[in-house]
Amino acid sequence: MKVLFSLLLIGLATVSCAQNRVSQAEFKKLMKDPTAQILDVRTANEVAQGKINGSMNIDYFSPTFVATATKKLDKTKPVLVYCAAGGRSASAAKDLKKAGFKKVYDLEGGYDAWKE
Repeated sequence: MKVLFSLLLIGLATVSCAQNRVSQAEFKKLMKDPTAQILDVRTANEVAQGKINGSMNIDYFSPTFVATATKKLDKTKPVLVYCAAGGRSASAAKDLKKAGFKKVYDLEGGYDAWKE
């Protein structure tokens, strides 16, 4: 039973490390890092309505999302990812981690909850 419980804890720790969901305040702190890469994974139409300053757009729904991100972003530098409400960015963060990105941070609540 102790072994099973230990394995469960390790599994939960691995999942929580795979994706770092952060508050707006933490996201803003991370944005101050000059090496941070801000990634907007919304569609072009959504981005046209407004975006976080300094962000790059790569549509998560594009079939080449991971390939494009790998080409345009540095895997060793922090990636701050957001979408409209947090669903797509959570998936994008997981995909980026699987692709070898080391530090991926997902904005809780997405752009809909963003306040500059």
